[in-house]
Amino acid sequence: MKQALTILGATGSIGVSTLDVVARHQDRYEVFALTAHRNIVRLAEQCRVHRPKVAVVATAHQVDELVTLLRQQGQTAYPDILWGKEGLVQVSVADDVHAVMAAIVGAAGLEPTLKAVESGKKVLLANKEALVMSGALMMETALRSGAQLLPVDSEHNAVFQCWPRVGAGVEKILLTASGGPFLHWSLEALSEVTPEQACRHPRWAMGRKISVDSATMMNKGLELIEACWLFDVPATQVEILIHPQSLVHSLVGYQDGSLLAQMGHTDMRIPIAHALAYPERHGSGVPLLDLASTEPLQFMKLDRLRFPAVRLAEEAMCSGGGAPIVLNAANEVAVAAFLDGRLRFDQITSVVERTLNEVIRGTCKDLESIAEVDQAARAQAGRQVGGYAP
Repeated sequence: MKQALTILGATGSIGVSTLDVVARHQDRYEVFALTAHRNIVRLAEQCRVHRPKVAVVATAHQVDELVTLLRQQGQTAYPDILWGKEGLVQVSVADDVHAVMAAIVGAAGLEPTLKAVESGKKVLLANKEALVMSGALMMETALRSGAQLLPVDSEHNAVFQCWPRVGAGVEKILLTASGGPFLHWSLEALSEVTPEQACRHPRWAMGRKISVDSATMMNKGLELIEACWLFDVPATQVEILIHPQSLVHSLVGYQDGSLLAQMGHTDMRIPIAHALAYPERHGSGVPLLDLASTEPLQFMKLDRLRFPAVRLAEEAMCSGGGAPIVLNAANEVAVAAFLDGRLRFDQITSVVERTLNEVIRGTCKDLESIAEVDQAARAQAGRQVGGYAP
């Protein structure tokens, strides 16, 4: 029996890679639903190739845009087209769906991801922000519903592959980081960074928001919080390790002195294929790494002065409550302002830290209370951005 998939965020890099893996195993998977926020042209092409039963767009206007594009392609049979948050939730909980790829970037992916977990689906988690914002709620919901939550981020998928199946004995999780495009820049030069430079990652091809997060190392801060929830460890048990080659995707250290690492090419089809097929394995379209021809591997300690975002994430995780929500919201606002030319690159983490100091976090036990803290943090972060000269 084929697994029916909903892909939330189908037109982004994770969605595109997921469809590539799915196309290689048409005997195992079928596409139930594809969703997109802005790239309706790509969504129309994906609908032509993969024939989903349902497509979801952001606005009612985009419904007409998608229909027009499908007609121009000569299609006579269209998928059902839904729009808005309600549409995202509907395709996340549909009875026909076996697995949901949660690849919508940012807070926008929280509700459909949580609803998929609530309905007991196999959820392939590529949206780190959803777990950062609702860690306790999502893990409790998964335990209650019996949902299978599988990490797709390359680092967490690597940890998952190295994690003990029985017993304990784990001493430390080491999340690797390339260091981004500014690893060797002077601190003074960071004030002159342009959005184009920040989005030019040396190893991975990613969207603009996550590329900026990689450059500030906020992505590692968010991944640290995510790792704490996924693997039920305190922040003190997670270490960020700079590894510029990005071939070792993360490691697990054991009390007996063993370090287990997962290695592979910098291609997201590897963790996607692993999560799709788990507990089995099948081809991803990526060849094995040829160790004899790889460049020498380097590992370095994190420079906390250069990358203060990691400290902010650690403090937010240790504070608990709504602090991680504030961290994520303020970062999204600050990154958007930087990409719009309203904030300098080196001011992003300053906005986040000031917002963390200003917003009352509270205890967040449901979507409504999470949304309240998120909105308050975004408003405060917006005020902080307004206080800086572009």
